[in-house]
Formats: sequence, C-alpha cells, structure tokens
Amino acid sequence: MAELQEVQITEEKPLLPGQTPETHSVETPYGSVTFTVYGTPKAKRPAILTYHDVGLNCKSCFQPLFQFGDMQEIIQNFVRVHVDAPGMEEGAPVFPLGYQYPSLDQLADMIPCILQYLNFSTIIGVGVGAGAYVLSRYALNHPDTVEGLVLINIDPNAKGWMDWAAHKLTGLTSSIPEMILGHLFSQEELSGNSELIQKYRNIITHAPNLDNIELYWNSYNNRRDLNFGRGGDITLKCPVMLVVGDHAPHEDAVVECNSKLDPTQTSFLKMADSGGQPQLTQPGKLTEAFKYFLQGMGYMASSCMTRLSRSRTASLTSAASIDGNRSRSRTLSQSSESGTLPSGPPGHTMEVSC
Repeated sequence: MAELQEVQITEEKPLLPGQTPETHSVETPYGSVTFTVYGTPKAKRPAILTYHDVGLNCKSCFQPLFQFGDMQEIIQNFVRVHVDAPGMEEGAPVFPLGYQYPSLDQLADMIPCILQYLNFSTIIGVGVGAGAYVLSRYALNHPDTVEGLVLINIDPNAKGWMDWAAHKLTGLTSSIPEMILGHLFSQEELSGNSELIQKYRNIITHAPNLDNIELYWNSYNNRRDLNFGRGGDITLKCPVMLVVGDHAPHEDAVVECNSKLDPTQTSFLKMADSGGQPQLTQPGKLTEAFKYFLQGMGYMASSCMTRLSRSRTASLTSAASIDGNRSRSRTLSQSSESGTLPSGPPGHTMEVSC
C-alpha cells in the first residue's frame, strides 16, 4: 500500500516510482474521450469517477480537493478515474468548424465505454455543474453500476423560456469567458476579484481550446430536464450528497433538486463561505463531508474520523418536513469545539451548513 500514499501531481512534489497516473483515450459512439487513472483497483470497492464543469478540466476542477492532506486517507483506499469531457483535456486540439459536440446525454453514454475499457463494474461519482448532470444521467440509465453520487452545483432542469431570454441577452453584452465565469462563481466573488478569480479568469480567457469550451457550454445550456420526482419512477437509486455554496449561482437549483430526490437516500450540504466552487475554496470541509458520506456507505472505518472529532462539534436539530413524504429534516452546524459529527443514517434528508 505504500505506493498509494501520495497520488497527486505537482511540480513541487514529484511522484515516486509506481505512482505515476495513467492517461487513456477510448473511442465511443460519440467520439474519443480521455481520462486519467490514479492508483490500482481495490477488491470489492468501487472506483471514484469524477466529471468536471464547463470551463474547467479534471485538474483545474478537482486538483485542490484531491491534493488536500486529509483526502489522502480516502484516495489510498480507492482507484480514481478523472474524466475530461471531449476537447477539454490539456493539449486538446481545437475541433474543426461545424463539429457536432456531444449532448450531455451522449457524454453520459460514453462512461460505459470507459468502465468497460478499465474492467470496472461500479463507481462512486463526483461531479460539478455540467459534470454533475452527466453523472446523474448516467446513474439514471445504469443504476446498478453507481453506488453513490456527490453532486456539486447540479441543475437538473432544462432551461425555460425566461432562462433562454436572459442567456441570449447576456450573450449580447458578455463574452463567452465572462458568461462561463458567471456560471462558475457568484457575482460577489467576481466583484471581489480575488486571486482565485484572477487565476480562473486567466485560465478560461486564454484557453487555447476556448472554441471547444464554448461547444461544451452550448451542450450544457441545451440540456434536457432530468425529470426527477420524489416518489416517482425517475429518481436516483443510490445514496446522494448534494453540495452547494451559500449564495452560489446554483443554490436555488440544488435546493429544488433536493426537494425532488428520495429523502432516505439524500444528504444536502450547504457550505458557508465557499462561493461557487466549494471543491476549490473549501476542500477541507468537503473532504470531511465526503468521509462521512463514504462512512455511511460502509467504506470508511470510524477510526478514520479522529481528526474530525477533535476539530468539529455537531448540534443536531430536528424539524418537520415541508412535504409529508419527508419524515424529518436535520440541520447540522459545526464549531471548533471538540466533539463528534454524526454520520447520517438512512431515512433522513440531511441539510448541513458548515
């Protein structure tokens, strides 16, 4: 297991022999897709498969999270597959004029080709924005292969007429990079122009594959409604953790999604002071939540939670549900006092503010 202790790629910390990630490309009915594999498969454990948002790739979207120190005790126990949407991988050539970019549904249909190539049978998906939609669509189509989902900033709804009108008007006055930045970050963050915002504005504005990014952006804006319905036939069958930052651009959409999913399977994490991209701004808090999510699935021993016990306390309040199908809603607030943050038992929607 020693060779799996460090799996991140940084220039400052070169990987030891045997730790080098493997990048692969496979052909699918909708074109080629590139993905990077870290680690080796573990017996009776799913792979962690990630899918990034528009304007990002697997590194710019997930590297701060998976390089976070406390994340190492998770990733040493799982093989990881980081998927790049077509044309989003580093060094990707620009698609020719007139290229028909896959829809988000078709991007989801590429995932079975990846798993077949790797001979992986099940996954725990971690997706952001458009990537969260793609993984949700895949889970609806292949429920037996998805053991859990972490969905950050998911909007399961197709754009309505009002959304389309607003999008068209914005397109008249804003560039593609500015529209994508408005999708990724809150207006408060953009106005503050922090070092993080400057970094990602520079990445997107000067991306050599900006034309490809625009195609992915268009596919996201043309997404179909996932048609989730609590108590209906169309729902996610696996445990789900929904994540959104407080005052993030997609806060209302994630709250609505939470209301449509099975409360016995769904946890809702609203993260304070995290802005539009919690995995970038609050990787520590998200790592803690991910550990508890995995613990609830039986993949993390309670002994792995010692640091959390020292650094967090939980106050638990119960409230009546908005609708009769929801037995109760739980809100967890965290402080820096000593204590233990309870993992969520089946049967309740978890509404967590941290």
